[in-house]
Amino acid sequence: MGTYVGVRGWLEFTHEQRAAVEEVLAAHRHDPYSDGWAVPARPFNWTLYVSHGGDVRAPSVDWLRSQVAELALLADSDGDRPVGFFLLTDERRHATAWTVRDGVAHEGAAPEELRGFA
Repeated sequence: MGTYVGVRGWLEFTHEQRAAVEEVLAAHRHDPYSDGWAVPARPFNWTLYVSHGGDVRAPSVDWLRSQVAELALLADSDGDRPVGFFLLTDERRHATAWTVRDGVAHEGAAPEELRGFA
């Protein structure tokens, strides 16, 4: 059947970046895993939180990571890039984290306090 990885996380954008975010998401459509992305239906307050949550087959994690890496490069009118965090856990109780900042999705071990979600 294959290994599944639970992915949950978010990226923070400005509302002016919404169209660019939606373009990246549409350009890399992958059924059914693209359906894990959530973008608020309408703006409220000042931050656009774009999240992903779902169980993804392990071979598709690379697809998702490349999409997150592309989103990480989007800059707003001030040149600021998004920040974000993703926690990935699999059936073997491995826990990985992607920390997004400065245009890069850094991958590493999940913080100790979050490993209990594996």
